[in-house]
Amino acid sequence: MGFKGILRAFTFGGLAVLVQLGVAAASTTIVGLGDSLMAGYQLAPGESFPERLEVALRKKGHDVAVTNAGVSGDTTSGGLARLDWSVPDDTDLVVLELGANDMLRGLPPEITEKNLDTMIARLKGRGVEVVLAGMLAAPNLGPDFAAAFNAIFPRLAEKHDIALIPFFMEGVAANGGLLLADGMHPNAEGVDRMVEIALPVVEDELGALQSAPGGLD
Repeated sequence: MGFKGILRAFTFGGLAVLVQLGVAAASTTIVGLGDSLMAGYQLAPGESFPERLEVALRKKGHDVAVTNAGVSGDTTSGGLARLDWSVPDDTDLVVLELGANDMLRGLPPEITEKNLDTMIARLKGRGVEVVLAGMLAAPNLGPDFAAAFNAIFPRLAEKHDIALIPFFMEGVAANGGLLLADGMHPNAEGVDRMVEIALPVVEDELGALQSAPGGLD
């Protein structure tokens, strides 16, 4: 066998060993499905919420891979339209963060709720668990809109018996030091604060998944 043949055999053999050992695959797959808050708007590589969440979970000893399925500007209608191809079949858990752009555009809260309701039902129907990231309405939209919009997330969490992060931007939304210059999106430090808030909720859900009949692979 020539040198190229030896190299080819070594490469293929090495890949086979890696596959057999499961080196490349994490035991739990998580998808962050959302808008610019999930996508990492204007942040450097490694600074988005899914990336920082994966780092935080791995530091806690969880063998996870967190995929970023955030699309800046996305609404719940957009998220529903791309749900099937944004969440692969091998996904164990989705952190669902949508609704902020519906709110900013003044879309009727009942449409936002219907879209989120459908997404959660479809994910759970596929055997994918969901952590719902809550959002609060901007004060300038008025108390009636805020009351209708803010109630969406806890109501859906209760209806579907899923975990809830009450406010995804908790401690960040009103803190200029944790926001970009636009005053709306988190900077890198803001993302770390968001991860800190979300981490125990996601960890609890991972524990529930592992203790369920059949558990995680």
